[in-house]
Amino acid sequence: METREGTDGPGRAEGLICASFNQDTTSLAVGTKKGYKLFSVTSIDRLDLIHESADTPDVYIVERLFSSSLVVVVSLAVPCRMNVYHFKKGTEICNYSYSNNILAVRLNRQRLIVCLEESIYIHNIKDMKLLKTLLNTPSNPAGLCALSNNHSNSYLVYPGSTTIGEITVYDANNLSTVTTIAAHDSPLAAVTFNASGTKLASASERGTVIRVFGIPDGARLFEFRRGMKRYVSISSLSFSADAQFLCASSNTETVHIFKLEQHSPSREEESPTWSAYVGKMFSAASNYLPAQVSDMMNQDRAFATVRLNIFGLKNVCALATIQKLPRLLVASSDGSLYIYNVDPQDGGECVLVKNHRLIESEDGQRESADVSESRAAQPTSQSYAATVAIPTATPSTTALTGYSEDGGMRKGEVIPEHEFAAGPVCLDDEKEFPPINRCRDETRSGKGRRP
Repeated sequence: METREGTDGPGRAEGLICASFNQDTTSLAVGTKKGYKLFSVTSIDRLDLIHESADTPDVYIVERLFSSSLVVVVSLAVPCRMNVYHFKKGTEICNYSYSNNILAVRLNRQRLIVCLEESIYIHNIKDMKLLKTLLNTPSNPAGLCALSNNHSNSYLVYPGSTTIGEITVYDANNLSTVTTIAAHDSPLAAVTFNASGTKLASASERGTVIRVFGIPDGARLFEFRRGMKRYVSISSLSFSADAQFLCASSNTETVHIFKLEQHSPSREEESPTWSAYVGKMFSAASNYLPAQVSDMMNQDRAFATVRLNIFGLKNVCALATIQKLPRLLVASSDGSLYIYNVDPQDGGECVLVKNHRLIESEDGQRESADVSESRAAQPTSQSYAATVAIPTATPSTTALTGYSEDGGMRKGEVIPEHEFAAGPVCLDDEKEFPPINRCRDETRSGKGRRP
């Protein structure tokens, strides 16, 4: 879940390079020309700054491991090197250098994945040991890949072809290929897993159809049509925590939310409606139509939508439950985080409730636009999404507890072996995965480079 901008342009926030949500959508990481920042997104009214670093400029990749203190950073100054930090202690755990520019980094509690254009490196996150190198993968200039958050399966997906939308599903735990999925006719543009790693959503470069597959068998479960009039560039796909909803953002002004529900024929028969009757007619007629037309008729449309005030800019979207209500979060390259209410029953047009600035203004202050007054002025006949009351903001914890170990690497200096933990170290922050307990300077030893 990330977006990256190479250079500034019209509408883009000066200094903002990338943005990504962590695995459980409780924090947002942004890379800037000055360094990187970590924000807490557990409140509507407040966007608390968890950490800010100016040690590494021009950060174009920044990924945080859940709510821990482990963060991975890659800078445009040295695009072949990945740095792993313990941000609470201000220490560098280790760094790896590779044979080419790093295009993407993905991590869960078991594995850390580094994606280059024609190769993928799989590390054991406990000690950063390089377990496997997938060489000569199909050219992947966008660094498109996804790793399941569920470390018990650690499925990795990446493009299996440069000409069609083929997906390779790889088991990063057992280091073996699971299956390939013929997902689209045109090359892939976006992929993402649900939280448990049992569903995979994908979109092609055309951007008109989004499909959801079962993992690991690759069976097609759902198919959604984003639109028909024009091709778009889908930049972000994200499931809700319960995998009941899927959101998609693109370079257009519309963000779509789809509902993953199986239609029950028995329920339609028990309570027949005009729409159900028409649906049956279309379903019967589709058997006599060409396959492409039949597929189009059977594709579901968006359950809810958002109309952004920006157009042509990349953004990253996520669905989260904040203050006990479903929200849509959109971090845009214009330097803003937009928060919308989502109606889980009726869908429809989502309503903007807050706009937080991610980059400081000229006076060094971040601004937040409160839209509660305009929301309250809406007629009482509005939908749930327009009239839901926002609970009073509760103080969010900004001092998140991180790794409790003392091991790691500082400024490239190797920590003596006896200072590393002998076994798994227990954490006091939501039982996060045990920290890296053994790591050497792989840059010096030559590991991490292609043989």
